[in-house]
Amino acid sequence: MALNERETQQLRETLQEAVVKCSERCLYQSAKWAAELLTSIPTKDDSSEPEDSQMTEAPLEGLPPIVVTGNLDPEEAQLEAKEINNYLLAKSFFDCREYDRCAAVFLPDTILSTFLATNPKATVETSTPKGKGKMGSRPSTASSSELPRLSQKSLFLALYAKFMSGEKKKDEDSEMVMGPHDGGHVVNKQLVTISRFLEAWFNERTNEQGGEIVGSQGWLEYLYGMILAKDKNEEEAMRWLVRSVHLYPMNWGCWLEMTSLINRVEDLNRISQHLPQNICSFIFHLHTSLELYQSAPNLTNSLHQLLSIFPTSPFLLTCQGLLAYHTKDFVSAESHFSQLLALHPHRLDSLDHYSNILYVMNLRPKLSFLAHLCSSIDKFRPESCVVVGNYYSLLSAHEKAVQYFRRALTLDRSCLSAWTLMGHEYVELKNTHAAIESYRRAVDVNRRDYRAWYGLGQTYEVLEMHAYALWYYKRAAGLRPWDGKMWMAVGSCLQKMKRDHEGIKALKRALLADSYYDAGVGSSFGSVGRERGGAMDPEILLQIAGMYERLKDEEEARSYMELCVAQEEGTSADNLDASVINIHNDSPSDDDDRRVSSVSGGGGGGTGEQGTGVTAATSKARMWLAKHAMKTQNYERAMQLATELCQDGVEVEEAKALIREVRVRLENPGISSP
Repeated sequence: MALNERETQQLRETLQEAVVKCSERCLYQSAKWAAELLTSIPTKDDSSEPEDSQMTEAPLEGLPPIVVTGNLDPEEAQLEAKEINNYLLAKSFFDCREYDRCAAVFLPDTILSTFLATNPKATVETSTPKGKGKMGSRPSTASSSELPRLSQKSLFLALYAKFMSGEKKKDEDSEMVMGPHDGGHVVNKQLVTISRFLEAWFNERTNEQGGEIVGSQGWLEYLYGMILAKDKNEEEAMRWLVRSVHLYPMNWGCWLEMTSLINRVEDLNRISQHLPQNICSFIFHLHTSLELYQSAPNLTNSLHQLLSIFPTSPFLLTCQGLLAYHTKDFVSAESHFSQLLALHPHRLDSLDHYSNILYVMNLRPKLSFLAHLCSSIDKFRPESCVVVGNYYSLLSAHEKAVQYFRRALTLDRSCLSAWTLMGHEYVELKNTHAAIESYRRAVDVNRRDYRAWYGLGQTYEVLEMHAYALWYYKRAAGLRPWDGKMWMAVGSCLQKMKRDHEGIKALKRALLADSYYDAGVGSSFGSVGRERGGAMDPEILLQIAGMYERLKDEEEARSYMELCVAQEEGTSADNLDASVINIHNDSPSDDDDRRVSSVSGGGGGGTGEQGTGVTAATSKARMWLAKHAMKTQNYERAMQLATELCQDGVEVEEAKALIREVRVRLENPGISSP
């Protein structure tokens, strides 16, 4: 994605405008995002001179003050000029976090109370049946004659201030995090008022013929979509957010709201057809795909194209680190985040992900440094508290870790990492009730968080409630279909429920999933996560063999025991019959089976370059094979396997007894087998 000089200049001007417009409306996170992209575009040394000269040569008469942008709509421009003093006053109140006072500058309570008193039955229902609606459906109210005459910028600022006031009061009314009365059910009481006001505003300006809102700039659509999303009216919220990005695509906050409403790749592909085609939609697709844990090669290509335009963008460098993290390439992920920290040492955004990587890699000195750095920059940022909590967790100081995760949630109750990690800590502390509640709250914040679903499954499995555990494990596996750990949990749970046929299928998926990470996404997970090259997990193979044995299929059981032992030398399934791993042999295939088999080619994972060495699983498999050889009177094979067990140092006493028994059989051939 190479841009010429004119396109680069146009992009720079668009981002400059986005920074100012978002700042004018107090959308500070969106303004920061645009500003970071803007400053990451490479510039020539002399590029600033023509821009400065153009600015000085521009006539100053008739221009609006430099603190605000102009408006191409003459009616809006006239209203903004008339309201400039009140607007500056309201914005200063917002900046001082006096939200009610800010809203009252343009919308006193006497005006808003009339909308709150409106009969709800007079409002036409905004939602449409699922799958029947069209992009751009609008609400309508019975009366809109009492609307004040305000510019869209002032109106947005006033309503957004009212929304922030409601969010602030919601936090104040909430009980202590994880306290006895903290049910997470406190709502923003301003949503109804703002929603009814916006419905009346849209209804007043809607063209009856085309159904379009005349003169709208997209900001109020964004606010209305956000209100609908808070009210769990997700399908209608998505329609208004899509309309907003068509009218003004540089509002990153609107794209983030859309991401929060997308739970599956299919939803992303469906929504993408209705989006404008520009660089923001390109970045949105990349970001949402990462939120859905995608790791396809085209995602890497998209990221590289964007980095060619914004080489030092902290947002894109974070995406690069998360892409490696999701593919379990922890070495590359750590390297990317380390580079990000070197370029932007005071930026705390997403450093909680970096702390997770350092925790998994057991890099205690680096995690300690990161914790001290975050605390020195801002100890009362949620990200800082999560980093410090991860550090204490690595030290096995679980009570202290819980304390910091709760502090992060006191600062921001929507901090996903804190909810999930606090659940992990409660599991370590054997407090299953608190762990379940933490994981449930994490899922409420983000239904795409596979770690919370997996944590719920683990907790219910500890409680021996396997039916519940299986349901949650399946949710986690649905979010991470190529993560062998998810399918191994599903298979183990099915095994405990005596559903061996389904358990075998799930564990075979686990083998295929691991082969995907080893060969399909080009990561170093084989050398970092499992530390045994391309070999398959012998524990999974042993479990599959055990289930086949319970099903009285000794031939399949023997095949998997042999395969388990072979992992000591790194022998992969490529050298064995492909049907050993092929899921299709077990039962009629469904859509998911076809997807798994088509990607993996029906073979197990691994390159066979390096084995696992002797493990408890391979020793158990070797003992099973030795006993099976005794049963089939293959005494030479039994002797060989028993001798190897003695050398392994595992199951030595039982192996010696087996050797003695083999010698007796060989010396007395007439003795019948037991």
